[in-house]
Amino acid sequence: MKVSLPKSRVPYLLLFPGFAFLFTFFILPIINLAQTSTQTPVSGGDTGEYEQTFAFSNYVHAFLDNREQFARSFIFAALATIFALTIAYPLAYAIAFKSGKYKNVLLVLVVAPFFTSFLLRTVAWKQILGEEGFLVPTLRNLHLLGQQTTVTSTAFAVVAGMTYNFLPFMTLPLYASLERIDPRTIEAAGDLYANGITTFRKVTVPLSLPGVVAGTLLTFIPAAGDYVNAAILGSPNTKMIGNVIESRYFKIVDYPTAAALSFTLMAAILILVTLYIRKAGTEELV
Repeated sequence: MKVSLPKSRVPYLLLFPGFAFLFTFFILPIINLAQTSTQTPVSGGDTGEYEQTFAFSNYVHAFLDNREQFARSFIFAALATIFALTIAYPLAYAIAFKSGKYKNVLLVLVVAPFFTSFLLRTVAWKQILGEEGFLVPTLRNLHLLGQQTTVTSTAFAVVAGMTYNFLPFMTLPLYASLERIDPRTIEAAGDLYANGITTFRKVTVPLSLPGVVAGTLLTFIPAAGDYVNAAILGSPNTKMIGNVIESRYFKIVDYPTAAALSFTLMAAILILVTLYIRKAGTEELV
């Protein structure tokens, strides 16, 4: 006997596997994290056990004690996003409009770093910026860097590593947005006596704005919570909030503070992203 389902139920059945996955591996951990963030140590000992006391003051103390790391995380993430956009836009533009038959090859080269571990790429970047690399000796020979000045363990190294590691996240959305632009639109601007700069400013950039917004979000959000680049390329003076959360979880074993910091970071990113999207005039991306 053939059983047929009502058509109204088919979309819900198709959504069920994805929803079940998100519920199990995203919603439930978030709920557990929320419960942990308001706990306090069990009184009367250093057993490492916690009880639920709904101590929302954990959020206040966690933020005030680590506000410097919060500010540094957002500043570093913003700088990495700006630098990635500056590099990725000309690259995506060249691939979309000027690469010809080499377009697929260039796209493969853009995603090639993903074939290696994020950790290995960061370690390699440390070697490039280190004393044994080619950059520091070259800058010293050109008298652009002092003989005792180093590049690693600095804010520059952390931002450079973040820019490099997240560059493909900026390039691919930009390319997808630029590639969808109808060439006849650009030709029409030329027919209306617009020069190349005016065409780029008045036609290309506005039409590629969704890619700019998507690329900046895909770069800024993971960069704000990153801790690998700061841990490998930085120093204690360049510690980001991700490093604090990692330390609280695995070294200090202060789960409530780590959970409160995680929620505060998520809330701050959500607010900033919402304001940015509305300012950019692309609310439909939310």
